Amino acid sequence: MSRREDGFTLLEILVALVVLGFLVVGLTEGVHFGLRAWELQARMIGRREDLDAVDRTLRRLIETMDPGTLDDPLTLQGSPASLAFTAELPMTSPLPIRRADVGVGVDAAHRLVLRWTPHLHAVRFDPAPAPRTSELLRGVDRLEVAYWGAAAGGGWQNRWNQAGLPRLIRIRVIFVKGDPRHWPDIVAAPMRDRIEEEY
Repeated sequence: MSRREDGFTLLEILVALVVLGFLVVGLTEGVHFGLRAWELQARMIGRREDLDAVDRTLRRLIETMDPGTLDDPLTLQGSPASLAFTAELPMTSPLPIRRADVGVGVDAAHRLVLRWTPHLHAVRFDPAPAPRTSELLRGVDRLEVAYWGAAAGGGWQNRWNQAGLPRLIRIRVIFVKGDPRHWPDIVAAPMRDRIEEEY
């Protein structure tokens, strides 16, 4: 007389456990892959946002570059690796400071920095205050700055020592060796009209 057995055999239970193990491993690897992809995308977006902010800041400063007045002449100092000029700062604080003497360059720690002091229209008798420094970007090897002028038939020059403003300023950000970031040149046009009266 045969007895009917209900339930699973040991072999069926083992096969079910192996299949369940494969499913758990597959789900775990999928979750890890998704998390790694999300972290990589977040880092790339963060880098891109940093570069976009630097691009906007430098363009804004160049576009508001002060062409000077009869009483307060142009102060642009343009070299191949940095530039210094007077411009209007973006109003990011409640301080009444708008015009400032700014300098853009790369420091010894490979940081792209913006240094600025409030612009004065008068001769200073006391010592000048130390400039404020803002870090714009890390991991920068150097800047390559060029100036487009009308002298000598036009063309890009690596220095600016002429009386007026250049027509265009190009800033190329070169990152340190091994840094995968690349950014197109920043090209902006300074203010062209000379201001004849103080404001």
